[in-house]
Amino acid sequence: MSQTLAQPKPAKTLSGLPLAPVYGPEDIAGLELPAPGQFPYTRGIHETMYRGKLWTMRQFAGFATAEETNARYHYLLSQGQMGLSVAFDLPTLMGVDSDDPSSLGEVGKCGVAISSLADMEILFRGIPLGDVTVSMTINSPASIIWAMYLVVAEQQGVPWARVSGTLQNDILKEYIAQKEYIYPPRPSMRLVTDSIEFASRCVPRFNPISISGYHIREAGSTAVQELAFTLRDGMEYVDWALERGLPVDSFAPRLSFFFNAHNDFFEEIAKYRAARKIWALAMRDRYGARDERSWKLRFHAQTAGCSLTWQQPQNNIVRTAIQALAAVLGGCQSLHTNSLDEAYALPSEHAVTIALRTQQVIAYESGVPNVPDPLGGSYFLEKLTLDMENAANDYIRAIDGMGGMIQAIERGYPQTEIANASFEFQQSVEQGESVIVGVNKFVEQDEKPIELLQIDETAERKQIERLREVKARRDAAAVERALNALRRAAEGNENTMPYILDAVRAYATVGEMCAALKDVFGSYTETSVL
Repeated sequence: MSQTLAQPKPAKTLSGLPLAPVYGPEDIAGLELPAPGQFPYTRGIHETMYRGKLWTMRQFAGFATAEETNARYHYLLSQGQMGLSVAFDLPTLMGVDSDDPSSLGEVGKCGVAISSLADMEILFRGIPLGDVTVSMTINSPASIIWAMYLVVAEQQGVPWARVSGTLQNDILKEYIAQKEYIYPPRPSMRLVTDSIEFASRCVPRFNPISISGYHIREAGSTAVQELAFTLRDGMEYVDWALERGLPVDSFAPRLSFFFNAHNDFFEEIAKYRAARKIWALAMRDRYGARDERSWKLRFHAQTAGCSLTWQQPQNNIVRTAIQALAAVLGGCQSLHTNSLDEAYALPSEHAVTIALRTQQVIAYESGVPNVPDPLGGSYFLEKLTLDMENAANDYIRAIDGMGGMIQAIERGYPQTEIANASFEFQQSVEQGESVIVGVNKFVEQDEKPIELLQIDETAERKQIERLREVKARRDAAAVERALNALRRAAEGNENTMPYILDAVRAYATVGEMCAALKDVFGSYTETSVL
């Protein structure tokens, strides 16, 4: 009696891109594959890639007070970390001070509390800002936090021409995904453009914006949506800077990107490769950039926080290693690896060390960095890169047809696409079609708890006391003059950065400066789009 074999189910990526049973030369017939370092940089932006220089190992960190976070930074640098990345608490992200009633219970919980220049001085105490690159994940109050950082560099005697790092400053993804906005989109874009202009003229080594797909992915998007919406956000920032009158090659080389590193190993590698190609073609052909540095997409990657589970948390080490390897094979310039306990709480020192060691094992033991783009020429990967590129360009053309990203956001287009993708994935998990090890398959009963980092509950009181002392000893009249000058600048057409710097030097607080801008710009409430 003959037996009919069951046909395997059609395979697809996490984004839903169909996968063939096998790939061969016919799948990439006619596809040009320039070497690493050659336009359009699909295979990497540098000829030698990591043989010339390893990626920067930049672990995201921040909690409680500036003193405690400063101690963590010194520890990470002592363990071989190459750069710093600042996590701010929710009040700081929302532009309110630690002593604001809305901050109660949130001070120092998801990042470090920064209310004034005094906090920033402590945060970087003993850290030479002329030698260490620093990334700061902040958006609505980004100009204010950056100004504080620049003033600390002044105090250290470091010329701004030597200061290097990255400011996230990506307000568009806040309206799309993370929702930590203060002002309406257009005045927010004015502030971003002010910082891009100021950086191009005064802080030439600093990246004034990191266009972030990470939070778009964490909100539930697919890899294709993350790629498309992030690159189209980048184009929107270029449009605004050009409208300001900035020559494209005066600012484009300092634009940087921030992508998620998720679970679908080959799709993630293809995403990074497609990103470089799409951006290079857009900068050269759409915007007429002539400086080769303007064509090269540089990106930081962070492993996927939303993929981590509180069930069987040791599995998160494996997930993080796979995701980090995808980022490296995809050609990242810097990388953060998540800690095994982040589904529970802020990472402990032990977990942070394992996360850093994960990068170091890939860098020094795996052999992966020895050859630029070692997967280049793979029939599967090259076809998947092409499919990612085409799918992302479909989204970009759709947004162009709406008049740009702000118009698309106002009609709820990217928000709805992400919500639908998130819902579909959750359904597939609940129905068992998508397997999450330890959650809906291979489940263990009576798991033992793990040791967690405990935030000092006195941190909020200490922070509020310091803020009270700052307000008591500063020159109140100078603060008021600086805030009034900032309001007048916001009402006109001047670049706001010099006025923000003056207010920072007077020890005006984050909340006071944001409130002054809100007096002019107003606030924003999203209209339901579903």
